[in-house]
Amino acid sequence: MTIKDTPEEWEIRGTETPFTGNKTSVRTDEVVMPGGAVVRRDYQVHPGSVAVLALDDADRVLVLRQYRHPVRQKLWEIPAGLLDVAGENPLHAAQRELYEEAHVKAEEWRVLTDVYTTPGGCDEAVRIFLARGLSEAEGDRFAVEDEEADMELARVPLDELVRGVLAGELHNNCLVVGVLSVVAARAGDGLESLRPAQAPWPARPFEV
Repeated sequence: MTIKDTPEEWEIRGTETPFTGNKTSVRTDEVVMPGGAVVRRDYQVHPGSVAVLALDDADRVLVLRQYRHPVRQKLWEIPAGLLDVAGENPLHAAQRELYEEAHVKAEEWRVLTDVYTTPGGCDEAVRIFLARGLSEAEGDRFAVEDEEADMELARVPLDELVRGVLAGELHNNCLVVGVLSVVAARAGDGLESLRPAQAPWPARPFEV
């Protein structure tokens, strides 16, 4: 048996959107179950996101600390952001987020992993990139506001982040997945075996 996620779509008898927000919305579908019953399923409709695990030459990861109101915590995270435009190239979006949040650029980019953050209740898809060959970006720093105005930046050894993840001290989805994926890639076929930065992404198709 091949262990691989596959596309599938069950019949939808009806759909409505009871809430539309600034970036996301809530949709209710009437879905036909395998036994023939029709049930209502509510979920958040999300444009998709990108995240960047930026690894420097000293094996440190660029992280930021930001307040997240839904969980009432300040979380250590890796740079990330929304795909603001439908069909936007995720690599370009990731490069933008790394610049805006950390004022850093990278020479080497690879796809680290693709994930659905909460597929039981949201259709958000995230592509996490590995960025290496880091240097200070040129130009003015991006003007921050709201939660980002209170953001802290740091470079933390990869091993320290792994310890924090396994100890239950770090909880951000993209940081956890990104950090453990880098460790797994190194222990496997190596970082050079990771997919190229422009690898296809069926969850959020784009033009190169």
